[in-house]
Formats: sequence, structure tokens, C-alpha cells
Amino acid sequence: MAGILIVDDSKTSRRLLRELLEENGFDIVGEAVDGEEGYQMYKMYHPDLVTMDITMPKMDGIECLSLIRHEDENAKVIMITAAGQREKMVEALKRGAEDFLTKPFDATRVLETVKEVLDIR
Repeated sequence: MAGILIVDDSKTSRRLLRELLEENGFDIVGEAVDGEEGYQMYKMYHPDLVTMDITMPKMDGIECLSLIRHEDENAKVIMITAAGQREKMVEALKRGAEDFLTKPFDATRVLETVKEVLDIR
């Protein structure tokens, strides 16, 4: 099934996403702890989908999203945000994010969003 790159500075968030997605048949091609590493891993693996936290050290998710979309205008990126980051979410959508998820994760919403973005029925 689809290869997914998880980019999040939270080890717990990465683990929760990995477990949920793998249990539902998705392949996790890599995990990155910040935007710099996420961008490098995107160029290395060219995943079908990226889940990208917005707030991270070194390079935030919005800057990484911009680099990925510059590299590949067809890249599919789902942004992850904590409650109260509406302005950053709007900016991410303007820069090409497909959709967004909020923390804490709702398993059903995560799977629905991933399947919708990947056009899996």
C-alpha cells in the first residue's frame, strides 16, 4: 500500500501515527524529527504522502512544506496541528497542504483523511 513519511518532533506522535497507519496496511517509509530531516527524507524516498507537524525545531512544517512542494508540485502533505493554530493552518493550506489533522489524534479522522488524500476507497 501507500508509503508514508511521518515528520514530527514528538516521539509519541510519531509512534501513534506509525502504529495506527501500519495496523491499517500503510507502509511507513521513514520518520523525521524536524523539517530539515523531513525534507531530506522526502527527496530520498519520494513517499506517496507526508504527515507534517507544524511546530518543530530547526525548520517548521510550513517551511518544509514549501520546500517539498517546490521540489514536487504533486506532493501530498497532511499538516498536523495543536488546537489554536488557525493562522498557521490557513498558511499551510495556502502553500499547498492537502488537509490537516489536530492533536490529540482521532483514529477514525486520521484514517479517513489519509484515505481521502490518497484517493483510496
